[in-house]
Amino acid sequence: MTNNGTSQSKKDRVWAALDQFRIEIPSWGFANTGTRFGKFVQSAAATSIEEKFADAGEVNRLTGASPTVALHVLWDVPNGTADVAKIRALEKQHGVKAGSINPNLFQSQEYKFGSIASPSAEVRKIALGHLLESVEIGRALETRDISIWVSDGSNYPGTQSISRRIGWMEEVLSAMHAATTEGQRLLIEYKPFEPAFYHTDIADWGMALHLAQKVGPRAKVLVDTGHHYPGTNIEQIVAWLLHLDALGGFHFNDRKYADDDLTIGSIDPYQVFRIFHEILSAPKAATEGIAYMIDQSHNLKGKMEAMVQSVVTAQELYARAALIDREALSKLQDDCKLVEAEEMFRDAFWTDVRPMVRAWREARGIPADPLQELRDSRYVERISQDRGQRNSNAVSSYA
Repeated sequence: MTNNGTSQSKKDRVWAALDQFRIEIPSWGFANTGTRFGKFVQSAAATSIEEKFADAGEVNRLTGASPTVALHVLWDVPNGTADVAKIRALEKQHGVKAGSINPNLFQSQEYKFGSIASPSAEVRKIALGHLLESVEIGRALETRDISIWVSDGSNYPGTQSISRRIGWMEEVLSAMHAATTEGQRLLIEYKPFEPAFYHTDIADWGMALHLAQKVGPRAKVLVDTGHHYPGTNIEQIVAWLLHLDALGGFHFNDRKYADDDLTIGSIDPYQVFRIFHEILSAPKAATEGIAYMIDQSHNLKGKMEAMVQSVVTAQELYARAALIDREALSKLQDDCKLVEAEEMFRDAFWTDVRPMVRAWREARGIPADPLQELRDSRYVERISQDRGQRNSNAVSSYA
């Protein structure tokens, strides 16, 4: 009887967690991508915003967890608010909605020496105009988040004023924040290096936190799991941001060395589990608004297969974290029973939750095995045939 009760309790925790877990997928994850040395073309890659929405809709059908697709302004909404009607039509057609709006502050030639931290007032004005347009696009699409990644920095000591650039960023982001309305948020991302290698203007969570607190209450910090030096305790950063009510969301991927953009959990699934544990341990009020998003480049894996695999992996790791009896764990922690506490933690991680997740999918009318269903549907074969010729003529731009 006790074992059955415990088993049922675990099932209830997992199913409740899966019912509320949603993870956004990026439009650019379906397009041809590569490295700074070149692009690797796939015949099934999406070549238009219409094809990106079609692929995103299929991933959501297969997983039941990805009802929104992140949009990149330059690549997906090049005509600004004039493209809103087209995006709205695609939402209805494919059953997924536009998610976070991602400005592009790194690709235009004007940004060679920076965008919002450029020493040129004219360039900063151009960057602000693009950010304000992104706010308008988000408002027109009724999306919540504008996700800001700033590639600004310098490569050589003495070539830029680090301190003056802080002030310029505060000025631009404050103006952007002032243009937002209730229901919109700015998510400020950080990254220690690349493409800048001497100093990056928003290099860590402390800098991002300062900017978020400086510009206004609708600004939060975005944590990209690939944007840390090796050995960084990311879950400790997450705990601090939760404590400070400053955690806006995540870009999930994985890495071996730096910002490798590998599929989530492919290198260190235990880290993702630990992050989810910190979130599930926090007060509900501190976690309700967290945006879970995938940000990956599937250069070698098939686009559709990798995206489905990523969403499924995220679901399974979230389910494992939900298994932890946090009240019992807290008691062991307070009693300093180190081995017992760690074993309880590890037991949850090593539990094979796939049967419970499969049962949840079947009960919710979702394919029990999303990857197998993708193969059986021959969706990838169909889109490869349809898009193959267009992809064979693909140019070398990133996405």
